Amino acid sequence: MKILFVHQNFPGQFLHLAPALAERGHTVLALTAEGNQRPSPVRTVRYRLPGHKPDPATLRLARSYAEATERGLSCARAALTLRDRHGFVPDLIVGHSGWGETLFLRDVWPAAKIVIYAEFLYSARGLDADFDPEFQPQSPERAFGVTARQAHLVHALAQADGAICPTEWQASTFPEALRGLLHITHDGVDTDRIAPDPCAEVTLPGGPTLRAGDEVLTFVNRNIEPYRGAHIFLRALPGIMAARPQAQVVVLGGDGASYGPAPPGGGGWKEVFLREIEGRHDPARLHFPGRVPYGTFTALMQVARVHAYLTYPFVLSWSVLEAMAAGAHVVASDTGPVREVIAAGETGDLVDFFDIPAWTARLTEALAEPARFDGRRRAARALMRERYDLRRGCLPRLIGYLEGFAPRGAVG
Repeated sequence: MKILFVHQNFPGQFLHLAPALAERGHTVLALTAEGNQRPSPVRTVRYRLPGHKPDPATLRLARSYAEATERGLSCARAALTLRDRHGFVPDLIVGHSGWGETLFLRDVWPAAKIVIYAEFLYSARGLDADFDPEFQPQSPERAFGVTARQAHLVHALAQADGAICPTEWQASTFPEALRGLLHITHDGVDTDRIAPDPCAEVTLPGGPTLRAGDEVLTFVNRNIEPYRGAHIFLRALPGIMAARPQAQVVVLGGDGASYGPAPPGGGGWKEVFLREIEGRHDPARLHFPGRVPYGTFTALMQVARVHAYLTYPFVLSWSVLEAMAAGAHVVASDTGPVREVIAAGETGDLVDFFDIPAWTARLTEALAEPARFDGRRRAARALMRERYDLRRGCLPRLIGYLEGFAPRGAVG
């Protein structure tokens, strides 16, 4: 087949899938945003970003749909160039639905099959948007805005022949009438590369060298913010650090905002929450390396005695699965996406997202008595091997699903 991947941050979720399809003899091309600097495992072409952003004061509820259609238009224009100047006609288009990139590709290539990555469908009630009253003041106007964000995601599904969704819980955010399009398979975890290592060590910038067996507590956010529970974790630290005077705490993540708004007055959430605990923790044992190379992240998961993971009812982070694959004992928030991978007392532990005293107690206990939780570490690793392994499970299932859209005779 000729396969076109479309993703503004390619390779994104297609890091392993795109080159695996190329290795099987398919012609694979990726279309991505002009400013994307990520290395690509396949040949890549770029589309120009929209020249202007829609005026939020004028559009109000239609803003997210307008932004998505503008980006979709940019992708469609690039697609026309691929078709008319270069003669490229794909059999299959695989794209993420989150930014509107696939919305008009059916008009360019009517015969192509389209499969979207359907990650999550927003809702004003019962998911992330009304979960945390401290940072999400509710009003009818806000609810209307959240519901309006469904428009481009449902539009993308309406244009698609199929869709990939990484977890059962994320699939449950879509209405029943649309779930028949969803093929549920996770992107996969490379459990050969991410495995327990009793010899692992990592030296933090300007800090100590941490080794497997040390008393290390880790926490990871793409950006340190409330959506992934940074406020709860940092508020629990004074009690943990007082009870465990030898513990080293490593918090990975940037200072921007990935999913929610920036704090009032600007700056980053990390500084806001650190001011709350100022004078009540040991800054010499609390480390913020920022964003680190993947090898450093892996080593940190291997040396972690316990890994804390919190999330609103939202998409499940790769990091928690990788921590489990690396053999870390994971203590996580008792929220919908997490329950799919962590059974309390079996593959990890669950704590009410908002219960700071419980977080303090559970993480302190995990640091103090690591041998008690060895069975959970082993069970978590086994689950990753059984259900989420990249090469033995997830990748073959994804390849099989996509090759099922091939024209007759195109795949041997």
